[in-house]
Amino acid sequence: MSSTRRTARHRRPQRVLAIGVPLALAASGVVAYGSAFGLGERAAAAEPSAWATAAADGFASVNALGQNGTYGGRGGRSVTVRTLADLEKYATAPEPYVIVVAGTIDMAPVGKEIKVASDKTIIGSGTLGHIVGGGFFLGQGVHNVIIRNLTIRDSYQGVWNDKEHDFDAIQMDGAHHVWIDHNDLRHTADGLIDVRKDSTYVTVSWNRLSNANKAFGIGWTDNLVTDITIHHNWIRETEQRNPSTDNAAHAHLYNNFMEDTPGTAVKSSYGNYARGRTRMLLENSYFQGMGNPVIRDATATLVQRGNVFSGTSGRNESGGGTAFDPKTYYGYTLDAAGKVPALVKSGAGPRSSLGTAAQGIAAATRTLTVAKDGTGQYKTVQAAVDAVPAGNPSRVVISVKPGTYRETVNVPANKPHVTIQGSGASRKDTVIVYGNAAGMQKPDGSGTYGTPGSTTVAIRSDDSRLGNLTVSNDFDEAANQSLDGHQAVALLTTADKIVLDGVIVTGDQDTLELETAAKDEPGRVYVTNSYIVGNVDFIFGRATAVIDQSVITLKKRWNGTSAGYVTAPSTPAGRNGILINRSTVNGDVDASSFHLGRNWHPGGDKTVDPQATVRNSTLSGAIKRTPWTDMGGFSWKDDRFAEYMNVGPGAGPKSTDRPHLTDPQAASQEVSDWLGGWTP
Repeated sequence: MSSTRRTARHRRPQRVLAIGVPLALAASGVVAYGSAFGLGERAAAAEPSAWATAAADGFASVNALGQNGTYGGRGGRSVTVRTLADLEKYATAPEPYVIVVAGTIDMAPVGKEIKVASDKTIIGSGTLGHIVGGGFFLGQGVHNVIIRNLTIRDSYQGVWNDKEHDFDAIQMDGAHHVWIDHNDLRHTADGLIDVRKDSTYVTVSWNRLSNANKAFGIGWTDNLVTDITIHHNWIRETEQRNPSTDNAAHAHLYNNFMEDTPGTAVKSSYGNYARGRTRMLLENSYFQGMGNPVIRDATATLVQRGNVFSGTSGRNESGGGTAFDPKTYYGYTLDAAGKVPALVKSGAGPRSSLGTAAQGIAAATRTLTVAKDGTGQYKTVQAAVDAVPAGNPSRVVISVKPGTYRETVNVPANKPHVTIQGSGASRKDTVIVYGNAAGMQKPDGSGTYGTPGSTTVAIRSDDSRLGNLTVSNDFDEAANQSLDGHQAVALLTTADKIVLDGVIVTGDQDTLELETAAKDEPGRVYVTNSYIVGNVDFIFGRATAVIDQSVITLKKRWNGTSAGYVTAPSTPAGRNGILINRSTVNGDVDASSFHLGRNWHPGGDKTVDPQATVRNSTLSGAIKRTPWTDMGGFSWKDDRFAEYMNVGPGAGPKSTDRPHLTDPQAASQEVSDWLGGWTP
C-alpha cells in the first residue's frame, strides 16, 4: 500500500491461466466445479442462510453517517454466482444483493479488483467461494458492505515487497460501514487488506491472513477519522503491517493471534504498529515468535491489557496517554488470551457448513478421515488409500488430521480422483515422512529400492491431488556414507493431471520426481503455493511440470558444502518439460554454488530432449553465472534450457552460456501452453 494515490494502472498484456479447483476446498469434503465444467453460466437464485443475513459487530455496528449498522444486502435479492461476469454484475449493481459465491472465480486480468457498490453481502457458499488473482475495491462513499466466508488468494506477481502491483485482496478508499469476516486471505501482490483514505466504521473479524509481505494497512491520511475493530484474526507468515495503523481515531484490537511460524522463509519485522496520532487499545491478544510484537510512534497512544507474548523479541511498547473505552460505542466480550491460539485456529477462516447451492456438489464427494490417535476412520494414510475402491468414478478426499505419519504411501494407478489433504491450520501440521534411499536393501531381500522405489509418497493415479501437508524423505546421508545410492525421493508422481497446492516437499538428493506412467504417455503436474527443498537434481523427471508461485529452497549437502542442481529434466522429444514460473529460488547456501539445472538422458538415451525454462522468477545469489551444465556426456546446449525476465542477484544477461527467450518465444512458453487445455 502506498501513501500516494494511485490512479490508472498500466500492465503489460499477458495471457492468463484460469486456475480452477484449489485443494483448499477438499478439506471440507467439497469440490468446486466452476463454469468450465458446465455448472451454469448465469446466476441462479439463492436461498440466504443465517450466514448471509447476519449483522456486524464492533465499530461496523455503530449507527453513524446516516447508516444504522452494517447488514449488507439483507432484504435484497439473493443470487448464486460462479463466473466473473456474474459476480461483477451483481457486486457493482445499485440495488442491494446477497451474492453467494459457489465456485472458483479467476480474475481477468490478474490484479483486477471489482468495484463493489453499497448494500452488498458477498459470501462464500461453504468453502466453495474462491477469488483467485484479484479482489475487491470499495471506493469513496461506498457503505454497508459485508465480505464473508471467502478465500481470496494468489495475485502474487513474484516480487515479495512488491511496489509495482497494487493487487490487494480487499481495498477500501473512503468507504464506511464494512464488515470483513471469516475469510482466508493469502498470497497477494501488495496488502491483504488496505483500509485507506478515511475509511471508517470497519470491523475485521475471524479471518486468516497469511503468506504475504504486507498483511493489513490502515489509515495513510492526515485526518483522525478511522474507527476500526479487529478481533479474532489469525495473522501468520506475514512480514509487516500486522496491522499497521496510521492516524486512526479509534483502533480496538482484541483476541487476535499473531504468529511468526518458525522454519519458514518469512520473518516478521514487526507486529501491531500504532503510527502517527493513532489511539489504539490492544487487549487479550496472543503473540507467538513475533519480532518487535508491539511498536508505536512517539506521537501515538497505545494501551495494552492482558496480552500474552511467547517467544517474541525486540520492541514491545505502550504508552503515550489514555486510549478510549470501546464500550461507549458497542458491547463486546473478551476471551482469555491463553485460549486465543486454539480458539482462533479452529474458528477463523471460511466455514464448511454449506448453503443450498452447494449441497448437490458435496453429495458427490466421499471423505475418509485419518488420525494417528484413533479419532478418525483410519490410523494411517495408506489404510485410507487401501479403502478407496478400484476404479472409483468420483472424488475421494482423504482428510489427514495433524500429526507425523511415519509411513510410505502409494496411490495406485487404478484409483483416480484421490485428494490427500492435511486438515491442520498449516501445511507443517500434517507430515508424511520416511527415510528410504535408492541403495538400501528392501526388507524382503528382493534387491535395492532404486530411485523411484525410495519415495515416501507415490501418486500414480490420474486427477489426484495433495494439499496443506508436508512430504519428507529424511534419509541420513551422513550416517550412510558406505551406501551406494543416496537418491532419496520424497514425492513421486507418475500420472496425468496432478495438482500439488500448498505443500512442502523436502529432502536432499532427488526430492521431487515427476514422471509419467510410460515414456509415450502424458503426465502433467501443476505445483502452486508450495515449498520444494533439496540440493541435487531435486526437481527431475520426464513429466510436463509447472512450478508456479512457489519457493524453491536450496539446501547444503550432508557435509556442509554448497553445490547442486535444481532441475534434471529428461523430457521426451516434442513435449514440454519443467517450467518454473513466478517463483523464488533461495536458500542458506554459498554464493554461486548451484546450477539451475542439467540435462538428464536416462541410460544414455539419445532420443530425449530435456527442457527447463525459468521465467519471471527471483533468483538468489546462490545461482551460478553460467546456470546450466552437462550431464552424462551430453551437452546441455543441444537440449532446451532458457530463462526469461528473471530478477535478483542470481539473474543475469543473455549470453551463449545463458540463453534467454525472445518475447515471441516467451509468449508460447506460458503456463497455459504447458498444461495444454487442462485447467487445474
